[in-house]
Amino acid sequence: MVFSPHTPEDRAMMLQAIGVDRIEQLFEGIPASYRFPELRLPPPVAEADIFRELLELSLRNWSTVATPTFLGAGSYNHYVPAVVHQILWRGEFYTAYTPYQPEVSQGTLQSIYEFQSLVCLLTGMDVANASMYDGATALAEGALLCVSPSRGRTAIVVAGTVHPYYRGVLRTYTRGLPVEVREVPIPDSLRTAPQDLERFVDESTACVVVQYPNFYGRIEDLAALAETAHAVGARFVVSTYPIALGLLRPPGELGADVVTGEGQCLGIPQSFGGPGLGLLAARMELVRHLPGRLIGATVDREGKRGFVMVLQTREQHIRREKATSNICTNQGLMALAATVYLSALGRRGLQKIAELCYHKAHYLAQRIAELPGWSLVGEGAFFNEFVVRCPQDPRAINEFLLQRGIIGGLAVGELVPQQDDLMLLCATELTTKEHIDRLVEALRDLTL
Repeated sequence: MVFSPHTPEDRAMMLQAIGVDRIEQLFEGIPASYRFPELRLPPPVAEADIFRELLELSLRNWSTVATPTFLGAGSYNHYVPAVVHQILWRGEFYTAYTPYQPEVSQGTLQSIYEFQSLVCLLTGMDVANASMYDGATALAEGALLCVSPSRGRTAIVVAGTVHPYYRGVLRTYTRGLPVEVREVPIPDSLRTAPQDLERFVDESTACVVVQYPNFYGRIEDLAALAETAHAVGARFVVSTYPIALGLLRPPGELGADVVTGEGQCLGIPQSFGGPGLGLLAARMELVRHLPGRLIGATVDREGKRGFVMVLQTREQHIRREKATSNICTNQGLMALAATVYLSALGRRGLQKIAELCYHKAHYLAQRIAELPGWSLVGEGAFFNEFVVRCPQDPRAINEFLLQRGIIGGLAVGELVPQQDDLMLLCATELTTKEHIDRLVEALRDLTL
């Protein structure tokens, strides 16, 4: 069966019905310079030859499995257990669509229910949805669900220590809406203090948004920041790095009203930047404002456990343009990956991964701080990322490291103005002592 079921005769009949002779005539309204160019494809070759050529091309790529990598900043090189892909590749999951019909979707519904339950356990919140696109959109949605024009709560206060990309997505989401985004300047300590927020919060503040750990790897004092937000009647929104929650107290125990996060680190490969997985959880009082699917467990007339979609009156297929849920086909496959990953590791496994990340990052920081001309920047505890001040341009340093077969950290100045001499470095459980020693030796050679 060919990909397109339409025969040449079918296409001719359709063109005749709309009054044109050739398909190309449909695109005459588009200037030629903007049309897709003619494809100059090579002649066909044998499948074995194509496979050999693609294999040779793939060998030119660098693999983070074998290459020392210290780049994080929102996408992290964690090990993905084999069981994750084994489950994902099952046909009933791999091609599953949004489960409108519970009687034929029990497996998909149960996997989403388990995902929601795990997110609630991880974040310390009451309810979670069936995932968002990524951490940035989850944060924007989490902030917006706190906005209430009828109560005069239309201002979002976001800490400067939140990821620059996340802040950019938040600005995009609120453009054209009667919402004011107030960005708190980045403190020299790279860690937000309650006094940094005080002149930005008032009776119009809908929520205060922070990151935990923040963009610079520092661990914010959530309890103190939550108190500052709640003192003016605002809600407290926290964007998290889920692996860190294997070691840190969950935001729900520290005053968070909404918790979001990027779930890529939970069994999802980096894949050149996507797809990701947005986590969104909240207090029960906000459940009717949560976007996305919500799955619940119930029993049938025979007392057997079953799974259903709940609160569907919020949904687009019922309320159309008045829907409060704006996301339909969610990142279901990625949510399943996170579910399998967390289930396979369990509480102790996740804690062990977090401990490895923490200790390896601190060993890395200690070794780099010993180098002449290098120094740690920031105050307070950090998890598995930290910032250093470099003796040379971080971009040039990264070019040098690439020549040594090492992927360096993030040149912070590429994302944040006036921070051109800073580099953000990361370590995960896959970072070995040999990797760290190799990096330090390369940096020592660079500064000699």
